Amino acid sequence: MEAEAAAKRARETGDAVEVAPEGAAAAGAGEQAGISAVIPGWFSEISPMWPGEAHSLKVEKVLFQGKSDYQNVMVFQSSTYGKVLVLDGVIQVTERDECAYQEMITHLPLCSIKDPKKVKVIDSTSIMAKDDQVLVIGGGDGGVLREVSKQFFPHLAVGFEDPRVSLHIGDGVAFLKNVPEGTYDAVIVDSSDPIGPAQELFEKPVFQSVARALRPGGVVCTQAESIWLHIHIIEDIVVNCRQVFKGSVNYAWTTVPTYPSGVIGFMLCSTEGPAVDFQHPVYNIEEDEHSTKSKVPLKFYNSEIHSAAFCLPSFAKRVIESKANGYDSVVCLSCLVQLENDFVHGNSQMS
Repeated sequence: MEAEAAAKRARETGDAVEVAPEGAAAAGAGEQAGISAVIPGWFSEISPMWPGEAHSLKVEKVLFQGKSDYQNVMVFQSSTYGKVLVLDGVIQVTERDECAYQEMITHLPLCSIKDPKKVKVIDSTSIMAKDDQVLVIGGGDGGVLREVSKQFFPHLAVGFEDPRVSLHIGDGVAFLKNVPEGTYDAVIVDSSDPIGPAQELFEKPVFQSVARALRPGGVVCTQAESIWLHIHIIEDIVVNCRQVFKGSVNYAWTTVPTYPSGVIGFMLCSTEGPAVDFQHPVYNIEEDEHSTKSKVPLKFYNSEIHSAAFCLPSFAKRVIESKANGYDSVVCLSCLVQLENDFVHGNSQMS
C-alpha cells in the first residue's frame, strides 16, 4: 500500500513526510462529514461522537500523512503533547499522555489475576504488547501502523521485536471465532470508537466469543468510552456483559487529556470460575523486584490508582449499577435525561 511504503521510506531515510495543512474550506468540509482536519497551525478533532465540541492541538509540523485501504493516517508534532497519531481524524496516541491509557488497559486486568500466562490483545492500532505469551490482533491497517509506529513511536513499537509476541494482522472478530475454548487467561479489547467496523467490537456476539475463548475465571478488559459523553453506550455494554459474563462486571475509568472529555473508561469482566475482585489487585506491582530494574518504569499505573479507578461519580454509579443489577431501563434513562438537561441548562445539582 502507498501509505505503508511511504512510512517505510521515512523510517529508512529518517526524513519527515511533509504535507501542507489543509485550508479552512477543507476543514469546513471535514466538519460536515464528521471528520477532523488540520486548519492553519491547528489540529481540531470534530466528530458526531461528541457533537457541539472539539479538542484542538497546535501543530508544529505534519510528519506523515497517508491513506491505507481502510483509514486515513496522520502523525504530527504538537507544541504540548509531543508526536500525535491520528486515525480517521481521531487522536489515538500522544507521546505525553499515552501512558494513562496503555498502562491502565493492560494492568487493570492483568494485576487482578494470579500469574497470567496467555494474553490476547485485540488492538485496533496494533502497537501494544504485554508480558509472557502475547497475541496481538490488529484490524485493517496493521501493516501501515506498524511502520508508522516504528518510525515515530519507537517506545511503543518495541513489542514487535519481542520473541514472546506473535503478531497477526487481520480481522480480530473473525480470529476470535476460531480460537479454541478456554485458551486465554486474559483478553484485552483495545478498540476505537463504535463507528463503522469497530461497532462490532461493542456488541454481544463478540463478548460471547471472548467469553468462550477465556478459561474459567479468565478476565477481559475492553475500552468503554466516556461517562461524560457516552453513558448510553456504556449502558448497552453493561447489559451485554451482564448477560454473557457470569463472574463479575465492573466499570473503571482514567484521565487522558487528549481524549474527548479528558476521560476514558474500561469494562472489566470475568468468566464463571475462580472469583476475581478487580477493585483490589492480587498483584502489587510496587512489590515486584523486577519492576524496579525495568529500563522503562511505569509512568501512570500503581496499585492505588488501580483501586481508585473503580470509584465513580454518583450519576455514573447510579446508571451503571442499575444496569448491572438488572433494574428496569427506565431508571437508567431517567438519569441520562436528567444529566443531559443539567448540561444544557448549566445546573450543578442532579435530582
